[in-house]
Amino acid sequence: MEESHIQPDPSEEQASFGEIKINHSVVASIVRLAAVEVTGVYGVGSGFVDQLGGIFSKRESDRGVKVQEDTEGRYQIEIRVIMAYGSELAKAAQNVQLSIRNQIQTMTGKEVSKVDVIIDGVRTPEEKRESAQADLPTRTPTTD
Repeated sequence: MEESHIQPDPSEEQASFGEIKINHSVVASIVRLAAVEVTGVYGVGSGFVDQLGGIFSKRESDRGVKVQEDTEGRYQIEIRVIMAYGSELAKAAQNVQLSIRNQIQTMTGKEVSKVDVIIDGVRTPEEKRESAQADLPTRTPTTD
Protein backbone atom coordinates (compact mmCIF):
# COMPACT_ATOMS: atom_id res chain seq x y z
CA MET A 1 0.00 0.00 0.00
CA GLU A 2 1.30 3.41 -0.86
CA GLU A 3 1.99 6.03 1.75
CA SER A 4 2.42 9.76 1.53
CA HIS A 5 4.92 11.76 3.49
CA ILE A 6 3.83 14.79 5.48
CA GLN A 7 6.24 17.69 5.57
CA PRO A 8 5.87 19.83 8.70
CA ASP A 9 5.45 23.55 8.24
CA PRO A 10 8.98 24.97 7.96
CA SER A 11 8.01 27.85 10.26
CA GLU A 12 7.61 25.41 13.14
CA GLU A 13 10.57 25.59 15.51
CA GLN A 14 10.03 22.02 16.59
CA ALA A 15 12.79 19.45 16.49
CA SER A 16 12.27 16.75 13.88
CA PHE A 17 11.32 13.45 15.48
CA GLY A 18 11.09 11.61 12.18
CA GLU A 19 8.73 11.27 9.24
CA ILE A 20 4.96 11.12 9.41
CA LYS A 21 3.38 8.84 6.82
CA ILE A 22 -0.29 8.49 6.00
CA ASN A 23 -1.29 5.29 4.27
CA HIS A 24 -3.42 5.79 1.16
CA SER A 25 -6.10 3.51 2.65
CA VAL A 26 -6.50 6.06 5.46
CA VAL A 27 -6.93 8.83 2.89
CA ALA A 28 -9.49 6.63 1.07
CA SER A 29 -11.45 6.27 4.32
CA ILE A 30 -11.49 10.04 4.78
CA VAL A 31 -12.69 10.42 1.18
CA ARG A 32 -15.55 7.95 1.70
CA LEU A 33 -16.67 9.56 4.96
CA ALA A 34 -16.52 13.08 3.49
CA ALA A 35 -18.59 11.98 0.48
CA VAL A 36 -21.41 10.28 2.38
CA GLU A 37 -21.90 13.41 4.50
CA VAL A 38 -22.95 15.33 1.38
CA THR A 39 -26.67 15.74 0.78
CA GLY A 40 -27.70 13.77 -2.30
CA VAL A 41 -25.09 11.02 -1.94
CA TYR A 42 -26.64 7.59 -1.48
CA GLY A 43 -23.40 5.63 -1.22
CA VAL A 44 -19.83 5.14 -2.40
CA GLY A 45 -18.49 2.44 -4.71
CA SER A 46 -21.26 0.21 -5.92
CA GLY A 47 -20.35 -0.64 -9.47
CA PHE A 48 -19.99 -4.26 -10.55
CA VAL A 49 -16.20 -3.96 -10.55
CA ASP A 50 -16.29 -2.72 -6.95
CA GLN A 51 -18.61 -5.52 -5.90
CA LEU A 52 -16.35 -8.07 -7.56
CA GLY A 53 -13.28 -6.37 -6.11
CA GLY A 54 -14.90 -6.47 -2.68
CA ILE A 55 -14.73 -10.24 -2.80
CA PHE A 56 -10.98 -10.15 -3.26
CA SER A 57 -10.12 -6.89 -1.49
CA LYS A 58 -8.49 -6.95 1.91
CA ARG A 59 -9.90 -3.56 2.81
CA GLU A 60 -13.47 -2.48 2.34
CA SER A 61 -12.39 1.15 2.74
CA ASP A 62 -10.64 1.11 -0.66
CA ARG A 63 -13.74 0.19 -2.67
CA GLY A 64 -14.95 3.01 -4.87
CA VAL A 65 -11.98 5.26 -4.14
CA LYS A 66 -8.59 5.60 -5.82
CA VAL A 67 -5.89 7.72 -4.22
CA GLN A 68 -2.69 8.69 -6.04
CA GLU A 69 -0.13 11.45 -5.73
CA ASP A 70 1.17 13.67 -8.50
CA THR A 71 4.85 14.55 -8.97
CA GLU A 72 4.49 17.42 -6.50
CA GLY A 73 3.04 15.17 -3.78
CA ARG A 74 -0.54 16.44 -4.08
CA TYR A 75 -3.39 13.94 -3.88
CA GLN A 76 -5.32 12.95 -6.99
CA ILE A 77 -8.59 11.30 -6.03
CA GLU A 78 -11.20 9.38 -7.97
CA ILE A 79 -14.44 8.42 -6.27
CA ARG A 80 -17.42 6.45 -7.56
CA VAL A 81 -20.76 7.40 -6.03
CA ILE A 82 -24.40 6.46 -6.17
CA MET A 83 -26.66 9.49 -5.91
CA ALA A 84 -30.09 9.78 -4.36
CA TYR A 85 -32.95 9.96 -6.82
CA GLY A 86 -34.26 13.52 -7.17
CA SER A 87 -31.02 15.24 -6.17
CA GLU A 88 -29.27 17.76 -8.42
CA LEU A 89 -26.49 15.51 -9.66
CA ALA A 90 -24.02 18.17 -10.80
CA LYS A 91 -24.48 20.27 -7.66
CA ALA A 92 -24.16 17.26 -5.36
CA ALA A 93 -21.06 16.05 -7.23
CA GLN A 94 -19.46 19.48 -6.90
CA ASN A 95 -20.26 19.46 -3.16
CA VAL A 96 -18.59 16.03 -2.95
CA GLN A 97 -15.46 17.51 -4.55
CA LEU A 98 -15.40 20.43 -2.11
CA SER A 99 -16.09 18.28 0.93
CA ILE A 100 -13.35 15.80 0.06
CA ARG A 101 -10.81 18.52 -0.72
CA ASN A 102 -11.54 20.38 2.53
CA GLN A 103 -11.42 17.27 4.73
CA ILE A 104 -8.23 15.90 3.16
CA GLN A 105 -6.43 19.25 3.40
CA THR A 106 -7.61 19.80 6.98
CA MET A 107 -6.83 16.31 8.22
CA THR A 108 -3.58 15.61 6.37
CA GLY A 109 -2.17 19.06 5.70
CA LYS A 110 -1.58 18.07 2.07
CA GLU A 111 -2.98 19.69 -1.05
CA VAL A 112 -5.48 17.98 -3.35
CA SER A 113 -4.84 18.63 -7.05
CA LYS A 114 -8.07 17.03 -8.29
CA VAL A 115 -11.13 15.08 -7.24
CA ASP A 116 -12.85 13.18 -10.04
CA VAL A 117 -16.41 12.16 -9.19
CA ILE A 118 -17.94 9.35 -11.23
CA ILE A 119 -21.68 8.92 -10.79
CA ASP A 120 -22.33 5.20 -11.16
CA GLY A 121 -26.06 5.25 -10.52
CA VAL A 122 -29.14 6.67 -8.84
CA ARG A 123 -31.14 5.00 -6.09
CA THR A 124 -34.41 5.75 -4.36
CA PRO A 125 -34.87 5.75 -0.57
CA GLU A 126 -37.07 2.65 -0.95
CA GLU A 127 -34.15 0.74 -2.47
CA LYS A 128 -32.05 1.61 0.58
CA ARG A 129 -34.73 0.27 2.96
CA GLU A 130 -35.14 -2.91 0.87
CA SER A 131 -31.37 -3.41 0.84
CA ALA A 132 -31.12 -2.91 4.61
CA GLN A 133 -33.96 -5.38 5.21
CA ALA A 134 -32.31 -7.94 2.94
CA ASP A 135 -29.16 -7.68 5.05
CA LEU A 136 -31.03 -8.47 8.28
CA PRO A 137 -30.63 -12.00 9.58
CA THR A 138 -33.69 -14.16 9.18
CA ARG A 139 -34.97 -16.35 11.96
CA THR A 140 -35.77 -19.95 11.35
CA PRO A 141 -39.04 -20.93 13.02
CA THR A 142 -38.62 -23.54 15.70
CA THR A 143 -41.12 -26.19 16.53
CA ASP A 144 -41.76 -26.83 20.18
